[in-house]
Amino acid sequence: MSDSNDNVGIVIVSHSPDVARGVADMVAQMVGIEVKVAWCGGNVDGGLGTHVPAILEAIDKAWTPRGVAILVDLGGAQTNAEMAIEMLAEDRQGLVVVCEAPIVEGAIFAATEAAGGADLAAVRAEAEALRAP
Repeated sequence: MSDSNDNVGIVIVSHSPDVARGVADMVAQMVGIEVKVAWCGGNVDGGLGTHVPAILEAIDKAWTPRGVAILVDLGGAQTNAEMAIEMLAEDRQGLVVVCEAPIVEGAIFAATEAAGGADLAAVRAEAEALRAP
């Protein structure tokens, strides 16, 4: 069994905290402790939305030297995730990517690939293979 620090981490970002938590729970049940999984959702007032500080915190929770793959639900979540990446220390920016994939299936496929020891590019490719042509 590998240490979760040996594998790419996964972050789930949703406009809904319930959706983000649910996807993260599903991923954790499928890959166990092999992959660090963090989530964030909702705005600062507890309503629907996303915000950059919460995304940065989730990246920190899921951080490993192998990097972090982020799965998002809607365009605003993607924009905020990209802003969060730009705010990271320069040496971490290249090790965090937003996957353009369906949030549930993409997260499961990405985490499964990560649990197998794949690098960040392979984790992202596996998630993005689910995109509609």
